[in-house]
Amino acid sequence: MNKKQQIKEAFKNHTQLLDKYILNFDDLGEDFGNQDRNSLKLFKLEDQTINVKSFRVPNLVNQIAYKFFRKSKAQRSYEYASRLKALGIGTPNPIAYYEFETPFLFKKSYYISAHLDYDLTYRELTTDFNIPNYEAILRAFTRFTFNLHEKGIHFLDHSPGNTLIQLNGGDYKFYLVDLNRMEFKTLDFETRIKNFSRLTIHKSMVEIMSDEYAKCSGEAYDKVFQLMWKETEDFQDKYHRKRRLKKKFKFWKSSS
Repeated sequence: MNKKQQIKEAFKNHTQLLDKYILNFDDLGEDFGNQDRNSLKLFKLEDQTINVKSFRVPNLVNQIAYKFFRKSKAQRSYEYASRLKALGIGTPNPIAYYEFETPFLFKKSYYISAHLDYDLTYRELTTDFNIPNYEAILRAFTRFTFNLHEKGIHFLDHSPGNTLIQLNGGDYKFYLVDLNRMEFKTLDFETRIKNFSRLTIHKSMVEIMSDEYAKCSGEAYDKVFQLMWKETEDFQDKYHRKRRLKKKFKFWKSSS
């Protein structure tokens, strides 16, 4: 199987150790976070901790697509992280990506970044309304998202688990993770507001985010809120409809 790798210049002197971690990924490292879809592990690199994400082997169609036509998730994560850093947007520092393929099919890929210590994710804001300075954090997150939009960044996976938050005594810092789905372009008003649709089911949160986004953008609050709440409800309807269909399909398979 052929190996392709891209390593940041500052880490090329660690190539041998990075190779070891990737080639022995299943046996080394410490599991971190949710392992359901892709595997995430922590490793030591001298005095720092690094984060290695192993993307599962794609289906046959995508094995062909990634081999000949599309960039892999690992490569996109690496390149998008570098681009975000250049634009002044928080994300864990990219270190490297690795890909493995046969002459005709794409197989495994890995994305390596610095491990970032953080206090909470946006997800905790959706479950614990007693977090100190809750509204200030949510408004700061909204300003962060507005800044993304102003810089032409459309984060397609802008969902609760994909923003890490450092509290810093009130100087809140936000960092994007899970970066492989992103667009860089001028965003119209509807696209900007729809970008909030996956974040929460709580109307009270949408009201606060709408108010802050209206202040940032100069748009009327009612205009922002009505569209943001509509997009939120539409996403939830679609999400639950999809889940019901999956359950029906599983029941049909188990009973056939």
